[in-house]
Amino acid sequence: MMHSLLPKSVFNKMLKRQFISLCLAATAIAGLGACQSVEAPPSASESPSAADTAASATNTEELTTVRFTLSWLLQGVDAPLTLAIERGYFAEEGIEVVFERGFGSADTANKIAAGQYDMGFGDMYSMIEFNERNPDQKLVVVAVPYNKAPFALVTLKESGIDSVAEFEGKKLGAPAGDAPRRLWSVLADEVGVESESVEWVTMEPQLRESFLLQGEVDGISGFIYSMLPSILKGGKTLDDLNIFYYKDNGLDFYGNVVIAQPAFLEQNPDAVRGFLRAYMRGMQDVLRDPEAGLASVIAAGDELMDPEAERLRLRLAIENLLVNEEVRQFGLGTVDPARLETTIQQTVEGFGLQQVPAIDEVFVDDYLPPLEERQPPADSELGALS
Repeated sequence: MMHSLLPKSVFNKMLKRQFISLCLAATAIAGLGACQSVEAPPSASESPSAADTAASATNTEELTTVRFTLSWLLQGVDAPLTLAIERGYFAEEGIEVVFERGFGSADTANKIAAGQYDMGFGDMYSMIEFNERNPDQKLVVVAVPYNKAPFALVTLKESGIDSVAEFEGKKLGAPAGDAPRRLWSVLADEVGVESESVEWVTMEPQLRESFLLQGEVDGISGFIYSMLPSILKGGKTLDDLNIFYYKDNGLDFYGNVVIAQPAFLEQNPDAVRGFLRAYMRGMQDVLRDPEAGLASVIAAGDELMDPEAERLRLRLAIENLLVNEEVRQFGLGTVDPARLETTIQQTVEGFGLQQVPAIDEVFVDDYLPPLEERQPPADSELGALS
């Protein structure tokens, strides 16, 4: 189900009538998790007048629609998007954002290339692989919100594995298409491990943490904010775990990026610039006030969303992945060219690709706001989540 940038009062009234039937249909096709709920309709005291509603509808008709896909389910890490929608930043840019959950980076690339979405969140390195395999449908990154990738290996301390090097001869578990799993050979080379000595066990994404907790594998790979909530819900604490970030072990990859088709960029440059300007404002607001960002995600989610799990996801992102010295130098949303060049070369090696693409074939910064509009808040202004 799409989420829209209609004014909240209008949006809620429309969906109040449609929500039950849509959820029943979505449940029959894809299970209850396929359907996203909306906030409760406003109380009588909050309801707009007829004139306000008509004006809002007229304004909405003038907006340019951008169809956007998330990388996975709506999660706490999507707070910059939902907060920017809630605060009207996209509408100020003349944009109506409609978004849907994603099904992983490979799916994001396929659907954007097929024209099902205009833009979306995904993994830059999976996009590089997609471009080599689909030279007539190449995609490009227009913003890099996550300066660090959430790639990690997690093990229980009771396993006795205290470093990446000690995974040699062990069992690791992950879904087949997991990006950290696919980059294991490069990580192993960096830390001096014989990569083939590790046995990989494949499972569905929703079973990964269970395999670790049940002792079926010695460790698991994945995005840290995807793995950790389930592990903690399974009865473990942070003190029970060893977490090995790829970024701390020689693979300094960038995290989630905004991907688009070059044709869409050429045809809609103002919409793309407006989208990125609004999103960056949302990110700056989340960094200052994470509680507001989290509240916006919970409001946009459904009754199945676990607020504490989303709090943990957002906290992990803020503390580890968004702001550092590089971001303070270059601003939010962009890259250090030398670092990107290194990670592109590592991707080609890890994914077994044939060619090393040039940086400008992977990332363009033409649509980002100027540096002064992309500065992260000062350290003294940064908020925190418990």
